[in-house]
Amino acid sequence: MTTILPDTSVDRVLGKEAKRLAKALDIRTVQQLLEHFPRRYIDANALSDFSELGEGEHVTFMAVVTRSTQRSFQRRRGFIVEVTVEDSHGSPLRMAYFNGYQARKDLVAGVRGLFHGKVTTFNGQLTLNNPAYDIHSTPEDAAATPMAQPALSSGPMALYPANRHITSWEIKRGITALLDVIDFSRWPDPVPRSIAEAETLPDLGAAYRMVHLPSVHGEHKDGLKRFRVQEALMMQGVLQRRRREASRSSGTSMPVTEAGLLCAFDAQLPFELTDGQQRSGELISQDLTQSSPMNRLLQGEVGSGKTLVALRAMLQVADAGAQSVLVAPTEVLATQHFRSLSRSLGALAEQPLPGDPQDTSKPRVKLTLLTGSQRPAERKQALLDIASGQAGLVVGTHAVLGKTVQFAQLGLVVIDEQHRFGVEQRSALRERFTPTPHMLVMSATPIPRSVAMTVFGDLELTVLDGLPGGRSPIETHLVPTMRGPAWIQRVWQRVAEQVRAGHQVYVVCPRITTSAPTAQEIDRQLEFRFGMLPGQQQTMLAAQSEQRSSAGTPITREWAEAFVSQDASVELIAERLASNEQLAGARLEALHGQLPPEAISETMSRFEAGQIDVLVATTVVEVGVDVPNATTMVILDAESFGMSTLHQLRGRIGRGSTSSNLCLLVTRMPESHPSVERLRQVAQHRDGMELARLDMARRREGDVLGASQSGKVSSLKHLRIIRDEDLIIRAAEHITRLSAEDPTWQTAPELAAAVEEWEQEHDDAAEYVSQG
Repeated sequence: MTTILPDTSVDRVLGKEAKRLAKALDIRTVQQLLEHFPRRYIDANALSDFSELGEGEHVTFMAVVTRSTQRSFQRRRGFIVEVTVEDSHGSPLRMAYFNGYQARKDLVAGVRGLFHGKVTTFNGQLTLNNPAYDIHSTPEDAAATPMAQPALSSGPMALYPANRHITSWEIKRGITALLDVIDFSRWPDPVPRSIAEAETLPDLGAAYRMVHLPSVHGEHKDGLKRFRVQEALMMQGVLQRRRREASRSSGTSMPVTEAGLLCAFDAQLPFELTDGQQRSGELISQDLTQSSPMNRLLQGEVGSGKTLVALRAMLQVADAGAQSVLVAPTEVLATQHFRSLSRSLGALAEQPLPGDPQDTSKPRVKLTLLTGSQRPAERKQALLDIASGQAGLVVGTHAVLGKTVQFAQLGLVVIDEQHRFGVEQRSALRERFTPTPHMLVMSATPIPRSVAMTVFGDLELTVLDGLPGGRSPIETHLVPTMRGPAWIQRVWQRVAEQVRAGHQVYVVCPRITTSAPTAQEIDRQLEFRFGMLPGQQQTMLAAQSEQRSSAGTPITREWAEAFVSQDASVELIAERLASNEQLAGARLEALHGQLPPEAISETMSRFEAGQIDVLVATTVVEVGVDVPNATTMVILDAESFGMSTLHQLRGRIGRGSTSSNLCLLVTRMPESHPSVERLRQVAQHRDGMELARLDMARRREGDVLGASQSGKVSSLKHLRIIRDEDLIIRAAEHITRLSAEDPTWQTAPELAAAVEEWEQEHDDAAEYVSQG
């Protein structure tokens, strides 16, 4: 008999069935089919729960037929067989078969079977049209079975991700056929025996059988653990290889210079560095003195002073005669970082801000901004300053690292983590420059250790503890405007009170103008806020809180689109607040990313100078804005933002010595909706780390090794970073131990080969940096 290996074509084993698998699921090899894991398991004797059905989904469920009727079409020939089935709670679901000759014969009252099809809506009720079915028992079977015996074999039944081209039970038949003929002793096993024993893992063949054909409930978990460990080893193996390759790179030592820029900067600081800033700065300073390039992640809470720590590192590099670049995610934020660094440098800047004194007795450094919207003459001069080395500190978007920008000697790259640089982008960046520049990645939001080990596994982790002195606490409250107009009136009353007290206020809106959002924007918001997929016409309102019923009224696509179209815009809110009697005399301005850079810079300068009382803006104020007199933030349609964005926005207030600071999360959503539950979590938790965990658990991890680091697309098949945190940490320890005992992995050749293959499969973003 021919040996069946992982890359064996499915058609050699399954024949004609392989064509359906290729067409329906793009499955072509034996391993691809075995890696098509069940989405869930049901009891073979138990009926499904229809409350789990969602419109637009292709679903598979077990149900019993209670009624079957036939009626003719009124205006054309043919007939419809209407079949009513019930779930485990006795809830009915009607299905229709058009000209259903076979369904009329098979689906009679008392039949129990699996049904598969796409859920749609008819007359406000969920239904399936022409679903496929697989009969498991008939009324005759039940009558012939003794009372003491169950009608079906006991045990779990795997249900697979399927679609309109193929059913779950057809997938299962193919997988079962494979498991009957494969000799897994001939398959390469990437998990070394020592690790498998330490983790008490089943062998490869047993694990596949546990996942696909569990004999008892819960057995599949033991099989899944094996594949999660394997994937964690692959991921940590890739990161270990990249760390080893990075350590071989040649960097440049940047020692601290006495009486240089760094010393002069520290001497002019009007405050003491926090313990966390001092500790982090010392670690980074030591890294910069090494000849191997630094690769460090600086993680800190909102407002912990990460930019100050980064600036001190950049000045140390400038003292050594090299250049540094701070990479920001957008042009607006790059401009704000430029202003922030200029303000911090003061007299040390070669071109200080207007009004700042020039002190020729102190060393100075040229700070240069490079963005795509600059005037041609300004951009040309910036490029010349960078290429000549006159620009010691450079600020820009990721385009500043493209091949069109030439540095005289790039010594340090500081990356704002919001920019979403993945591991591959950092690897590509290191290869762009010789000698390899030092690298510091700043995390804009706290990152759980497991996430840091995956997204930033090639970096040394530094946690910046504490907040600068003078910060005051922030109270966060949810404002559900569905309770009545008095709630939003009270919001503007609180804003007016703060203005009269001499303080300043942010009002944040999700949109810029009142013009209708694009279809793409609507689809994105419908999925984010309502879980409604493109083309889906209805969804159910279901709360996540145990105190609220999970049932509710349906939300139609028409209602949801109208809701999203009414999101607050900067233009509309600025106009309404200008005519609000409570804010008569208040100085209001609007700010958003579509304004000219000069206008954005001027508005921010006036707000920082206290010349604007209320700033109505988009999320351009999320990062890099430091106004100690700002005490209140109102976030309208707050559910349209992610948890990390809300936490970042909230961090813009409480930066002074004010006794009280207030963040109001305003929403028009029904209070029982999960999006409002998310806002309650933001209001309840001030700890950014806890919010990061909650957000990660809600959104999943994203493609942690690619260009994208958020959303539903994930390069991880079985591993979930938050859920499997302990497992990921143990995998890292196994890889570290193996590398220490056997640096070339000669004792684990199958693991080495699998890691190399896994890295190639996930290395899809090498051109990201050069493309700009």
